[in-house]
Amino acid sequence: MSDGSVQYQQRQPAVPVLHDEQRLDEVLGAVPERGRWKYRPRRVGMVWRSKVFRAGAVIVALALCWLVILAIVREETGPEGFLVGLGLAVLPVPLLMAAFRWLDRVEPAPWRNLLFSFAWGACAAALISIIANSFAVRWIATATADPSSADAWGATVIAPVVEESAKAVSVLLIFIFRRREFRGVVDGIVVAGFTGTGFAFTENILYLGNAFGEDQQVGSSGLASMTAGTFFVRIVLSPFAHPLFTVLTGLGFGFAVISARHHRVRRIALPLLGLLAAMGLHALWNGSAVFGGLGFYAVYAVVMVPVFGLLTWLAIWWRRRELRTLAAELPAYATAGWLTPAEPLALSSMRTRGMARDLARHWHGRQDRSRGRAAARAVAEYESFATTLAGLRRRARHDAVGPDFAARERELLHHLWQRRDIAAPALTHAARMTGGAPRPHPYRQPMPYGQGQGYGTGQPQPYGNGQGYGYGYGPRRRPGGLAPRAPDPQLPAAPQPGHHRPAGGSGAALAHVGPGHRRQARPRSGPALRRPAGRPGDRVRDG
Repeated sequence: MSDGSVQYQQRQPAVPVLHDEQRLDEVLGAVPERGRWKYRPRRVGMVWRSKVFRAGAVIVALALCWLVILAIVREETGPEGFLVGLGLAVLPVPLLMAAFRWLDRVEPAPWRNLLFSFAWGACAAALISIIANSFAVRWIATATADPSSADAWGATVIAPVVEESAKAVSVLLIFIFRRREFRGVVDGIVVAGFTGTGFAFTENILYLGNAFGEDQQVGSSGLASMTAGTFFVRIVLSPFAHPLFTVLTGLGFGFAVISARHHRVRRIALPLLGLLAAMGLHALWNGSAVFGGLGFYAVYAVVMVPVFGLLTWLAIWWRRRELRTLAAELPAYATAGWLTPAEPLALSSMRTRGMARDLARHWHGRQDRSRGRAAARAVAEYESFATTLAGLRRRARHDAVGPDFAARERELLHHLWQRRDIAAPALTHAARMTGGAPRPHPYRQPMPYGQGQGYGTGQPQPYGNGQGYGYGYGPRRRPGGLAPRAPDPQLPAAPQPGHHRPAGGSGAALAHVGPGHRRQARPRSGPALRRPAGRPGDRVRDG
């Protein structure tokens, strides 16, 4: 037995011993890289933190809501009524989605947020409203023994409160869990508009399907049918009704985002005021049917159309304000060297931005179309990051950002620098073509796009037929030789006393706001975020 024990002990592999004079990396030097691990630590209690699990849970929940809605609508309208309602209700959806998406072109929201908003309105909010409205109307009818008054109360009081509250949850969820992607008034309008569009889509299926079923029972058809009348009122006359109601809630959240952080009461009250306004307008719209035909058209002409026009003007005006913000905030970064002098004005013009994408697609895709598409995508991403940076800086001046402003600013500057070699020349030349470029620098150098002297890394590129403006980090040739390398870029200077200063330390410093809102960058005395040393045009790396 002892011999067996000895043999067993002899078969055991040797255990590495770590001596005092032996370094740890000599023992663990054979450990493979993380990507080649065969054994991975088990995550205990981490399922809920997985993004894939949370996204899957949301998709499954919304899909179940949609299946329940399909069963309810099909039971009320029948198979034929459901198909007719579905075919007619889908007509205004692409137009409304395209309108809201056009409004969001300056700083586009991620499609996942918009699709979630639409799905929430079409599935979750619609199901909550169907169940809650039915229960409330039945309870009122039983309590009052008057079904007609119960229907009137349900339409004018219960439905506005329930439906607008259910739709507002979508805006609230994105406001809480996607705060960085919810940046202002336009985002609130767009998210709320997609939610209202989804809700109206499901509700129109129900109303149009019921109207078709009634026409089948009485045998009516043509323009005098219930289906034609319902289609005219809900699809032709007022396809914007539900999006309009929900947009009021989105405006409240949007104004709350841009409010100063120390105005806590305002940040809480604005969304509630927007929700109350949405409920009030919804109740007035539903109550117009009680006034009869003339009352309905009077409310439509006196209230709905003016409110729709006012909100449309506000949305377009705020969109232009975002473009003006680019021209006002980005010159500080151009002065510090992060952007070319032409880029702030170029980025503030939708025409110039589109032209820059076309230029990048054309010149980089002459031999390989995939490279052209990648270049256009890089310019689009550059424009998006620059827009976000300008908005972040504006909110920081109004104390509407948190203490992570400096880190977020550095991250955005890093993304801009990575795409700079492709985007900056395209934007500079596009600005020259549209007449939005500044006067050229006296020392010019051959650069990528257009005619004149271009901007870039200091290396000639096969873009255009000449030279553009000579701004850049590449070596500039003087008449007598090579100029010294441009200085490392620094963050904009700190604000003068009396102006708002964002939290986040020296990295969050802002440029002075002078008379006429002209911003001037001043040299910093503290530590600055500098471009890494190396060859001109090197990209910033994560460190």
